[in-house]
Amino acid sequence: MDDDGTRGARGSSADRFPGPALPPPPTTPPRVPAPAAGPRPAATPVEQRPTRTGPASPAEQPLPGAPVDVWLRTPRPPQEPGVWRYGYTPPPPEEPEGVSNRSLLVGALISLLSALLLWSLWRNGYLPYRLVPLKLFTPGEWWNPGTSGGPRTIEGSDALTVYEAILFGLLAYGCGRIGNFSELFRRHVADRGQPFLALAAAAAAGLTQLLVWKEALPVVRPVLVLVASVAGGEIYQSQTVVNIIYAVIAAAVLYPFARLGRWRELIAARRGTTAPAPDGTAAPPVAATSADQWPELRTAGWTDAADTLTAEVRTGRMNDVDVARLRHAWALATRRPDRLAPLAEAVLRTGGAAVLHPSGHRDLPRRGARHDVLTGQVRIGRCADDPHNPYVRRGTGLALDPALLGTSLLAVGPPGAGKTARLIRPVVEALALRALAGQAAVLAVGGAGAPLGPDDAFDVVVRVGHPGSAHDIDLYGGTTDPDEAAAVLAEGLVGDVGSLDSRRAATVLAQLLGPYRAAHGHFPSVPELRELLDGTPAALAGLRTSLEAAGHHTMLRELDARSRQAGGPGDPAPALADRVALLDRPAFTGFFATGPDARPFSLRALGQHPLRVRVDLPERGHAEASRLLTRLLLAQFTAITAARTDTTLFACLVLDDATHAVTAETVRGIRRLRSVNAGAVLALRTVDDVPETLHTPLLGAVGCTAAFSGITTWDGKRFAEAWGKEWVETREVAQHTVFADQPFTRALHALRKLVTGKAVTTDAVTVRQVERERWSASELAYAVPAGHAVIRLATVDGEHAPPLLVHLDG
Repeated sequence: MDDDGTRGARGSSADRFPGPALPPPPTTPPRVPAPAAGPRPAATPVEQRPTRTGPASPAEQPLPGAPVDVWLRTPRPPQEPGVWRYGYTPPPPEEPEGVSNRSLLVGALISLLSALLLWSLWRNGYLPYRLVPLKLFTPGEWWNPGTSGGPRTIEGSDALTVYEAILFGLLAYGCGRIGNFSELFRRHVADRGQPFLALAAAAAAGLTQLLVWKEALPVVRPVLVLVASVAGGEIYQSQTVVNIIYAVIAAAVLYPFARLGRWRELIAARRGTTAPAPDGTAAPPVAATSADQWPELRTAGWTDAADTLTAEVRTGRMNDVDVARLRHAWALATRRPDRLAPLAEAVLRTGGAAVLHPSGHRDLPRRGARHDVLTGQVRIGRCADDPHNPYVRRGTGLALDPALLGTSLLAVGPPGAGKTARLIRPVVEALALRALAGQAAVLAVGGAGAPLGPDDAFDVVVRVGHPGSAHDIDLYGGTTDPDEAAAVLAEGLVGDVGSLDSRRAATVLAQLLGPYRAAHGHFPSVPELRELLDGTPAALAGLRTSLEAAGHHTMLRELDARSRQAGGPGDPAPALADRVALLDRPAFTGFFATGPDARPFSLRALGQHPLRVRVDLPERGHAEASRLLTRLLLAQFTAITAARTDTTLFACLVLDDATHAVTAETVRGIRRLRSVNAGAVLALRTVDDVPETLHTPLLGAVGCTAAFSGITTWDGKRFAEAWGKEWVETREVAQHTVFADQPFTRALHALRKLVTGKAVTTDAVTVRQVERERWSASELAYAVPAGHAVIRLATVDGEHAPPLLVHLDG
């Protein structure tokens, strides 16, 4: 990655990096400005980012002011596809569906009133045989004769006091269990958190203490009786002992409320200390690993280099991109042992600035999304709390990474749905960061003015039709093979014309490109290619003369064959000439040049260098030409990436508008991308922008699909079919009218109908398993809120996630 780059006149070759020359290593890390201002959703503490002046972007740090070493040590546990792994904590277990608040309150009230009634009946002696259990275990002389006789002696009176306290405790426990007071407390008190929980517990403790000391609750007298029976009545002659007993009673009554109100945790939080969680769980440790110690270097014996990088990280002289770049460079060097020593020396000499990207940049000038460069993830949203989403995914962050983009992604949504701002730009930004780390190459194609990122975030910016553009597009993909160039060019020119065979069009182009290159040493420019396709006599005669003079008899036969086929039925040359004429306009003068002096940018450089390339197309004034170039770039990308031998660099093409760019051949090419460590991101306004015959093949070729809010039911139907069905449990309730046989029952039913206005019915519930679509066409068209999308993800390894409703905040 230390190759020197050159900047040519509007272009570069595939073997040289198209950018400024490598500057000397900076002495300090680059300062990154804060992301663009705008509303942001609330983030959980583990996802909060600091505002800092250090090396890493404010959107990336776990806590305000946290250094890179904390970011590096934050756990990233392996998860399902698309889960934002940075600092991930699993959700609590799913709770079963409980009763409603109304039923809970009514049940608690009825249980309390029943307990009060029962206790009142007990105290007033309306319950028969209430003393029989006590008399069975106590001497008979303590009691008056008869089953309802009261105590005769002081011992009997004391036994009755303890007996009543035990019964009151059992009654209170049963009332709490039957009335489900614990669930009521959790929902309406504990879930509100502190300090409401502590204040509510304190109020309940004060009321209970008042009832206890007013002897409305049988607590004090039974305790005094038990202490006297154990230690003797003489113990109460000491006032100090009495005060201690009273203090113990007060503390015993207060202790349960202190536990319920979590007073200890509140006090510890006020003092700035931490207390263990009451349920025994704790937050995942941030410093669970020693990743900032660079263990891979120490294991290999390069302790000095590891110490240097550790010091760079802890002193804030490295950012997250530096860490990812050096880790990747070390992984590549381990495959070639002869590179280990030079890498270690570079680290000792320049620290975190070693093996810089050829552009000399260590970060992007501005970030608008949350990235985890270590895993290559970019967070684009959060899974909604919706029944369509599995419980474990509700509320979790959704992220994209190369393992997902390697299966390609298709995003469909109307204008204004947020495809560019909330999906395309974060993906381009993440790929640009990976390019700076030497792990990816990205080609972003959009209309002029599309918000794909600032110019200084790219190494190459091609502005088609703009006179100030420093780079150009190679129509022939940088190849020297006429047949290969003809096949790709034919796909770009007439691949969307269903009535033409692209193979026959490629043959026509090859019959002209081969002779022209043999005669002139390069392919024809746009005006010359148009004249040859039109069959201009002067152009063909001049080419024939050049071939005869050079003795290229084979190419003469090719040219003769083209002359014989010209003007025949089904000849694709006129259609090719009409499409080439779209590029032969005054606005494109000086573009698409060929020859020894022209050095247009070639897509072949994407497979050899970690490039960041952006192509701006003149969509407003030349819509058809822009679609032609988009189709050509897609065809070139699929052909070039499939043919490369070194697939260590992830290559990705991002089309902000793929309208009329998808052809049958490019669909087959997209399907092959995942096997060569490449991918494509295609954005469409509607699936109808693709020929109808390619709807099913395209949805089957891409592994990731996103349906934005506002799509039509026709588009929703195609996504619903592609996503398949699942087994769900359904409940069917049928109401049947109850007919009574007895006169009294019929009278009660008539009275109930007179009062409620409804007949007496009974419910018949049927539960069964049925197979239904994960998302129906109507739900996709009408149930997806604005700012949301339903996204289905799959990895190159075959893992997949169900379609998830995601709130996009990218």
